Amino acid sequence: MTDSRDQAAVVIGASGGIGAAVAGQLEASGRFAVVHALSRAGTGFDLEDEASIAAAAARLAEGPAPALVFVATGVLHHGYEPERSWRALDADHLLRDFRINAVGPALVAKHFLPLLPRDRRAVFAALSARVGSIGDNRLGGWHSYRASKAALNMILRNLAVELGRSHPQAVVAGLHPGTVDTGLSAPFQKGVKPGKLFTAEHSAERLLAVIDGLTPADSGGVFAWDGARIPA
Repeated sequence: MTDSRDQAAVVIGASGGIGAAVAGQLEASGRFAVVHALSRAGTGFDLEDEASIAAAAARLAEGPAPALVFVATGVLHHGYEPERSWRALDADHLLRDFRINAVGPALVAKHFLPLLPRDRRAVFAALSARVGSIGDNRLGGWHSYRASKAALNMILRNLAVELGRSHPQAVVAGLHPGTVDTGLSAPFQKGVKPGKLFTAEHSAERLLAVIDGLTPADSGGVFAWDGARIPA
C-alpha cells in the first residue's frame, strides 16, 4: 500500500480477534492519519442496523478519506451448530448467517464506498472463507455458513465491477484468514494440523501483506492468507 499518512483506515468489527489485531497493526504502522476502529462494543456500530452504519459513514466523511476499509466481521456458530446434513437446515439459522455474513458487509459497502478517493489506490476488503468457494466444495455441509460466504463473494465481485468504473485504482477483495485461534473457530480446532492454527496477530499480518500486493486487476477476487487466489 502506498503512503497513506494523509488518509484514514477503517476497521469494521474491531472488537473481534482478527479485527482488533488488524486495527492494532494499522495503528502501529503509522501509515494512516487515523485508524477508525468500529464495533458494537466500542463505538455502538451495529452491522445489523443500517442507520448506525450510515451514521458512522457520515461521521467519517468529515475527516480524511479512507484508503482502506476492512470488514472483519462474521458468524459461524453462536446459538447454532454448523449443519452436517440438509436435515438440519433451519430458516432462522440461514437468515442469521446471511444477515451478518453477507447483508451486513453489503450495507457497509453501500455507505463507505462513496468515501473512497477516486484519484489514488484504495481498498475495500472483507473477511470471507475458503468454504464459501463453490468450485472448491468437496465435502458439503455447513450450509448456512458456506452459502452466506458464497453470497458475500458474489457481492464483492459485483462491487468490484461497479466501483471499477468510477475508481479505476480501487481494489475490492475477499480474504480468507486461515484457521485463527478466536472464538469463531474455537469449537472446530481439534483436527487442525500443527502449524496451521494461527494467532490473530499472525493472520492479521499476513492479510495486510496480501492487501499490499493486490492490484486493480485482482479486484473482485477472494484471496487466502498466503496470497493464493481461491476459486469462485
